[in-house]
Amino acid sequence: MTNTEARDVIDRFLRLTADGPNENMPDLFAEDAVFEMPYLPPGAPLPAQGREAFRAHLKSGREVQKFDSVQNVNIYETIDPQVVVAEYRLHGSIIPEGSRFALDLITIARVSDGLIVWSRNYANPLAAAIAFGRVPDLIAGLTA
Repeated sequence: MTNTEARDVIDRFLRLTADGPNENMPDLFAEDAVFEMPYLPPGAPLPAQGREAFRAHLKSGREVQKFDSVQNVNIYETIDPQVVVAEYRLHGSIIPEGSRFALDLITIARVSDGLIVWSRNYANPLAAAIAFGRVPDLIAGLTA
């Protein structure tokens, strides 16, 4: 595996994300892929583990959110040929309200045999709470 191969997988993932949540996104993940989101706002569900759990998560996500572009993409190679870092801005809307959002994200991913086996995703919890109407949950979590 080379950095270029890992980079290509993440590039495909971001292209699918730009029109998502896309039902083909989980196909880029290993069956037992691990998802980490260290800065989830209080009250947000923890990410499910494994490809099929991710598929179910995306299916339910399509009911509440729609992504329409990924911009400002930078993909950085690391000294480990399986690990890449992607920095990007995700644009979309919350379906029930029709409100728009733009979230800056950083994803660190490990790719093995052409599939993502591990990813850690960072987003600003305040921006996410505002976008998804969870500011009261965030405040409650901060004052608990």
